[in-house]
Amino acid sequence: MSSSETVKQISECFIKPKYKVHEANQPYYLAPMDLAMLCFHYIQKGLLFIKPSHFNNQEFSVNKHLQSLKESLSLTLVHFYPLAGRLATRINKNQHESLVYVDCNKGDGARFIYATLNMTVSEILSPKEVPVVVQSLFDHDRAINHDGHELPLLSVQVTELVDGVFIGCSMNHAIVDGTSYWHFWKLWSEIHRANNYKQLLVSRLPIHERWFPDGYGPIVQLPFTHPNEFVSRFETDQLKERIFHFSKVSIARIKAKANKESSNTCNNISSFQSLSALVWRSIVRANCLSEDQITSCRIASNNRHRLDPPLLPEYVGNCVTAIVTTTTAGELLGHNLGWAASLLHQSVVNHSDKTVHDFINGWLQSPFVYQPCKMFDPYSVMMGSSPRFDMYGNEFGLGKAVAVRSGYANKFVGKVTAYPGYEGGGSVDLEICLPPNSMRALESDEEFMTAATEYNRYGLIKKVSQRGM
Repeated sequence: MSSSETVKQISECFIKPKYKVHEANQPYYLAPMDLAMLCFHYIQKGLLFIKPSHFNNQEFSVNKHLQSLKESLSLTLVHFYPLAGRLATRINKNQHESLVYVDCNKGDGARFIYATLNMTVSEILSPKEVPVVVQSLFDHDRAINHDGHELPLLSVQVTELVDGVFIGCSMNHAIVDGTSYWHFWKLWSEIHRANNYKQLLVSRLPIHERWFPDGYGPIVQLPFTHPNEFVSRFETDQLKERIFHFSKVSIARIKAKANKESSNTCNNISSFQSLSALVWRSIVRANCLSEDQITSCRIASNNRHRLDPPLLPEYVGNCVTAIVTTTTAGELLGHNLGWAASLLHQSVVNHSDKTVHDFINGWLQSPFVYQPCKMFDPYSVMMGSSPRFDMYGNEFGLGKAVAVRSGYANKFVGKVTAYPGYEGGGSVDLEICLPPNSMRALESDEEFMTAATEYNRYGLIKKVSQRGM
C-alpha cells in the first residue's frame, strides 16, 4: 500500500449523549447471548457516499458536515445511551464468578474520528477484490468485545476521499447484533435528516429492557474470575475479499431451480435459502474438499420473531444464533441444488421458539463464551448479516450511499456477508472471503458465475455523482 493509499487521522473527539439519561445511572446488564459474544470482534460496517457539491443549499463544507454528524450522534446516543459507556466487571472470588455489564457513565463517550484518504470512490469500488485499505476506514482494528472495558463501545470514523465520504461504525458486538446495529444507523440518519432536533419524529425507539426466559435474569454471572480463563483472540490467514452481485432476476431463477429440483412439493424454499445453497456448493467445490470431508452451512438467524411471544424488532442486544446444516462434501456435490436447498430449508423450519429456549436454558445452566478460533473450520460456510437490513436507507445529507463495505472484523475462510443490492428490488450483494487459490477457483465456477452478475461500477458512480452536483 503506497503512501497515497494511507488513511491519515486528522482529529479525534468523544461524544456523549446530548442530555442526561436517568436509566444510565444504573448498571446495564447483558443477556446470555450478549455475554457469549465477548471474544468476537466489534461489528464494522460502513457506507460510501459521493461527496456533493452542495449541502443544505450551501457549498459543501467538510467541517460543517462533521459538526452536524457530531450533533446528531450526540442526540442519537440519548436513545442508545449504553454505547456511550464502557464494560465493567465485578468479581466474586469466593464463588469463582464474575459479572460483566455496561457502566453507562464510565469513559469519555463514543469516539469520533475524522480522517482523509487520497483515493477516489472509483479506486475503492473498481477493483474486483476489495482493497485492503478499506480495513483502515474503521477504528478498533482487531479489537474484541471484551476490550470494551477500556475501548469505546462505539467508534465512528468519517474518512474524506478525493470525491467521496466514508462513514464507518465500529460497535461492540456484545451490546448489539446486526438488527440493533442497523437500527442505530437508521435512528442516527433520521435525527440528522431532521436537522438534529427540529421537527424530529423518530419512527422506532430502541427497547433496552433485557430479555430472559421465565425464571431467570436480569443478572447472569460468568464462571470466571480472570480474563485469561476465557478471553481469546483470532486472526485469519491471507484472505481475498470480493463482492458478487445477484440481481432480482438471477435470484428468482436460483429460487425457481431450487424448488423445481427439491423433493419439497410446497415450493416454499426461500430466495435466501436457495442462494445460500448455491454459495455453499460453489465454495465447497472451490476448496477442493475430499468427498468424506464434513462441511456445514451456518445461517445467522434473528430470533426475535421466532420467540413466543415474539420480541419487537427494536429490542437492543444479541438475539441471533446460527442455524447449522451439516453433510459431507461428497453428498453436497453429488446431489443437485434443490437437495442442498431442501436441507437448509428444513433446518430453518426446525429452528423454533423451543430451539431458542433450549439453547438459552442450556447456556444459563452452564454459561460459556464463544471461542471463534475454535468455532469455524476452513471447510464450511457462514452466511452472516442480512439483505433485509435497510442499509441504503441511511442518508446524511450526502444522498444515497453507493456501496456498503466492512472492516477486518469477524472474517475467516468461508465467511459470506449479505447486503442488499444498490438497486434494491430484492437484489443481493455477497461479500465472500476465501484464500487466493479458492477465490480463483470460485471465479471460474460456471454454476456460480452464471448466477452472479456484474453491475457497472463506473456507470453507477458517474450517475450518482451527477445527481449530487
